[in-house]
Amino acid sequence: MTEIDAKIDALVPAWLTLPDIAEMLGVEVTRVRQLVKEGQLIAVRRGENRALHVPAAFIDGDKVVKGLSGTLTLLRDDGFTVEEMLEWLFTPDPTLPGTPAQALSENRGTEVKRRAQALAV
Repeated sequence: MTEIDAKIDALVPAWLTLPDIAEMLGVEVTRVRQLVKEGQLIAVRRGENRALHVPAAFIDGDKVVKGLSGTLTLLRDDGFTVEEMLEWLFTPDPTLPGTPAQALSENRGTEVKRRAQALAV
């Protein structure tokens, strides 16, 4: 897992720990760790105790935000690091409008994926 710098930490408005996510999703913490390992979520080490945290924007009630996993796969295939993925997802894009993470949470994943695919060109 990656430890992030202050710039990216400041871009992400809210974070959740793995136990918090497990409770929200109604699963064991080991299942959340598996989602991270499979690349369906991004977790980074942050804070004093360097615990794993996931951006809160990636969780919608009791499920992972629709379209997130596919977007993360596209960015990873484009060669993005975890830090670069977080920066891209949480940097405002006036043409969306908002951030790609906001667009995903608003069920506008098709446009976000289209932009992620264009990054490879």
